[in-house]
Amino acid sequence: MSSERSSFTGKIGFVLAAAGSAVGLGNIWRFPYLAAKYGGGIFLLVYIVLAITFGFTLMITEIAIGRKTKLSAIGAYRSLNKKFSFIGYLAAIVPIIILPYYSVIGGWVIKYLAGFVSGRGDAMASGMTYFGGFIGTTVEPILWFLLFLGLTAVVVLLGVEKGVEKVSKIMMPALIALILFIAIYAIVTIDGAWEGVKYYFMPDFSKFSIMTVVAAMGQLFYSMSLAMGIMITYGSYMKKDISIEKSAKQIEIFDTGIAILAGLLIVPAVYAFSGGDEAALGAGPGLMFGTLPQIFDVMPFGDVIGAVFFIMVFFAAITSSISLMETVVSIIQDRFHTSRRMTCLIVIGICLLLGIPSSLGFGLWSNFTILGLSILDFFDFISNNVIMPLVALATCIFVAFVLKPKSIEDELEIGGKAKKRYLFNIVVKFIAPICLIVILVSSVLNVFGVISI
Repeated sequence: MSSERSSFTGKIGFVLAAAGSAVGLGNIWRFPYLAAKYGGGIFLLVYIVLAITFGFTLMITEIAIGRKTKLSAIGAYRSLNKKFSFIGYLAAIVPIIILPYYSVIGGWVIKYLAGFVSGRGDAMASGMTYFGGFIGTTVEPILWFLLFLGLTAVVVLLGVEKGVEKVSKIMMPALIALILFIAIYAIVTIDGAWEGVKYYFMPDFSKFSIMTVVAAMGQLFYSMSLAMGIMITYGSYMKKDISIEKSAKQIEIFDTGIAILAGLLIVPAVYAFSGGDEAALGAGPGLMFGTLPQIFDVMPFGDVIGAVFFIMVFFAAITSSISLMETVVSIIQDRFHTSRRMTCLIVIGICLLLGIPSSLGFGLWSNFTILGLSILDFFDFISNNVIMPLVALATCIFVAFVLKPKSIEDELEIGGKAKKRYLFNIVVKFIAPICLIVILVSSVLNVFGVISI
């Protein structure tokens, strides 16, 4: 089967597709609000240190497992050691849970994009009042969800080279260009934005705390598409003559660079608009759908800038949803040997079963909660805060003490000399497991209100 497996045409295709997976809504709104909430510059410093150690090690491990086995998550772990095939099943569950609710949020993005393109940005400038009214309705959010899901499915149906790779090669450069344009425009046109730039880039060590580290680790973990089978799947499409280490570095540069640029776009604007109000800076999802439309409304050519911004957000969202669906499709195909078309239809059915309740959780079913969370928020919590850290922790233990790091290091050496073998050993055996336990424990404590992240 491996001889017939699809593959990326080369290094650029792999890097842009994997970067497209990593760069998503988490980079555009979650990174900026966490950076703002946890001290701006000091958060950036902690994040970058963790990215080149903790994040880099987990990424090259997953890519190497995928390329070594030429299988998606379930088959990959089973082929390496049948006793640890449960890790693959856990990893496979994550994108199945995430894709439906992610597509719901993607539908919200298209709604706002359509609003600004049609010149109705002033209506959206009422902030959370408009947003709450929209997601509280029954039919309209579901229609936008279906549109986003359909667009994702079309790309995945086209396959790896014609679909995933081709779209990523177009959208990733376009995404970077749009972010740079809006960031420069916002800084130049908004009074007081330079103070926000200083807050964002200058580390203030008095704002450092253990929660800064926890928040940075959590964001890094989610942002880089780790522990959900995506990097294993993309690694299985990777040719042997491509350096995993160099590719992972480039993916990290894309992912971290776009997250930092998104923060440069959002944080100074919100800082200036709110006068440095901490509540506004830490507004979470409301930052993108509530606060930013208000800022666009007072900017010159606000409707145009708002439209460009949500085009950019759409690019980020769709590239990530494509990778999520491609991963689920690959897992099902490897397990049951179904055709790509039939598998896509199965995945769409799963998305409808989980996505519609996620949408209704803010309207018709808003009184129904799990652990005090809406349906969408619960899916987000159980996948991102529980299963993903468990998968990554189990992977580290498996690689460090069962498979042995040398097996991964040998795979890294195939496409070029691995320069960070020593760092890889230390991180996978000691640093990463500790970080993952901290993430898991703090996330669970956070949902029960013991701590606040």
